[in-house]
Amino acid sequence: MKTKLKIGRGFTLVELLVVIVIIAALAGLTAPMVIRQRKKADQTEAVNNAKQIGIAMFEFENAYGTFPDNTTATQVTENTGTTLTFSGGKSNDFFRQLMAAEIAQSETMFYAKAIYTKKPDNVYNTSANALAAGEVGFGYIMNGTTAFSTSGNPSRPIVAAPLAGTTTPAADGTFDVDMYDSKAVVLRVDNSVQSLNVLKTSKQAQVGGGKTLLQSGADTVWGTDATPTMVAPTPK
Repeated sequence: MKTKLKIGRGFTLVELLVVIVIIAALAGLTAPMVIRQRKKADQTEAVNNAKQIGIAMFEFENAYGTFPDNTTATQVTENTGTTLTFSGGKSNDFFRQLMAAEIAQSETMFYAKAIYTKKPDNVYNTSANALAAGEVGFGYIMNGTTAFSTSGNPSRPIVAAPLAGTTTPAADGTFDVDMYDSKAVVLRVDNSVQSLNVLKTSKQAQVGGGKTLLQSGADTVWGTDATPTMVAPTPK
């Protein structure tokens, strides 16, 4: 007796095209959600790291009387005998004082995802690799060339990310509108961290009442006695 084998019918070209179209449509619907979740995760990482910077800033102020600036750089060198250097006028240089003073134990806390950053390698035994170019994502806000401290308005911002710019992070208070989905992560003197809305046209972070982050004046957190200046990090 002969046995007849049943051969299953394969997909036709039309059926395959239909499946491909459905898969492509589903991918198109889910891709924006995945991207948005990725940006939210990057923003959350920046918020958590900013809080760690705030804690380190308070501890540094307890030891040196103010947040890091050129004056405290000399004191840190004298007190610790460190061989790390703090010149250069970038946020990397000022944050490096926290590491030399052995207050910050990891480079990771200074990272915030931006076009100009790379993941820190946590090697910081020399000036060449301690918070090297690209390992800092946050800008540092100073009063001209002098550091702020907790003696001022507690609502004053002192650290912010992600700054606008690619090869050169902006020092004019503008932010990257795409990195965190039109949000800027801002650490204030009281160690609170906020995610402020960033306008896509001006790239300025909004602080309420139509004011921008570095806008000074009688009706702002800066008042008339401060000159808020954004010190940008060194890009990768």
